Amino acid sequence: MRILIYSHAFFPSVGGVETIVQSLAEGLDDVRDGDSKAEFKVTVVTQTASDGFDDSAFSFPVLRRTNVAKLWSLVRESDMIHIAGPSLLPLFLAFLARKPVVVEHHGYQAICPNGLLTYQPGRTICPGHFQERRYRQCWRCQNCELSPYRALLNLLLMFPRSWLVRRAAKNLTITRHVLERHKLPGAEVVYYGIEDPLPKGSLCPTTNPPERILFAFVGRLVPEKGIPVLLEAAGQLLSEQEIFEVRLVGDGPERTRLEGIIRRHKLESHVRITGYLTGPALVDALRDVRVVVMPSVWEETAGLAAIEQMMRGRLVIASDIGGLSEVVGSAGLRFTPGDATALAECMRRVLHHPALVDEMGSEARVRALSLFTRPRMIDEHRNVYRRAFDSAATWAKQNLPQTGTH
Repeated sequence: MRILIYSHAFFPSVGGVETIVQSLAEGLDDVRDGDSKAEFKVTVVTQTASDGFDDSAFSFPVLRRTNVAKLWSLVRESDMIHIAGPSLLPLFLAFLARKPVVVEHHGYQAICPNGLLTYQPGRTICPGHFQERRYRQCWRCQNCELSPYRALLNLLLMFPRSWLVRRAAKNLTITRHVLERHKLPGAEVVYYGIEDPLPKGSLCPTTNPPERILFAFVGRLVPEKGIPVLLEAAGQLLSEQEIFEVRLVGDGPERTRLEGIIRRHKLESHVRITGYLTGPALVDALRDVRVVVMPSVWEETAGLAAIEQMMRGRLVIASDIGGLSEVVGSAGLRFTPGDATALAECMRRVLHHPALVDEMGSEARVRALSLFTRPRMIDEHRNVYRRAFDSAATWAKQNLPQTGTH
């Protein structure tokens, strides 16, 4: 089966979608049938530039910034179109070509013009204005950050996107929360899956001295991640003379603001920003981390960073919100989103009862191994493609004129 995977963002861009799409493409490319032949021929199309990266390192072809004519040709040559996020152009071309489409919803672009379900200017959680046809509210929200023309254009583009998504062969959501938020017909959940980074049966090794707990945030430094909530909680613990350290692993547009908060609350000796890290540098930065904190203030669709840390047997403290809360479940500590006092209480509980780190870290790893493995993710996608392809073939046979001699 020839599968075209379209992902607007892809490696070397960094993010959850990019990571999962690359993993999915590599996994599908490795699938073999009963005769040891490749079951899928995968091609990835993206709008992300290579920035000097040699795409021949991938086992599948990667086409970057293709024009409409080339994309149309690729769509027509494919048996199945997988779109990572409801990008309008490939949706439209696949519809014209009558190709079965699987849309995987990593965000909220199908039901929200800004894709985040946050309402501006206060960044509050959107109740679903577009779905409830309160389009003036959508325009006002967009107009806080964009020109009136661009805000209107973004809103208008939502209508064909929504129409096309509802006509996809299958809509996949990465958590049940996303499924319930979208309310799309025939949708199903396929959780993210990652490789187990540890030897079978082991837990995350740690070199922490028993008298010190190191908390870490891992991810982009952006407003929706709620990092100021973590800093405020750290300030409360510092005022109580608790012994701890916070490490912010990542970079982004909020860094300057966060550095200002750290100075203002005199947290320099307790909080450090590492900047963006990858590979061995990232492993080294997290080597002595005991607990990962994810203080998101938006309805996170899943939380790949949480899954990665749970798989390593680390305790996760997370906002009780969206798909993030679903991922962590009862295998971590959860607190009310935006409530620094509630977060400080969770951190204080760990500081005063350090045995929780290993106890709940073990529970987190068990949960991750049962729900978020890569082979399971690949296999579930494979089954979805097969069902969608067979359904499309049956429909075409019944509804399209057949060619041939009589």
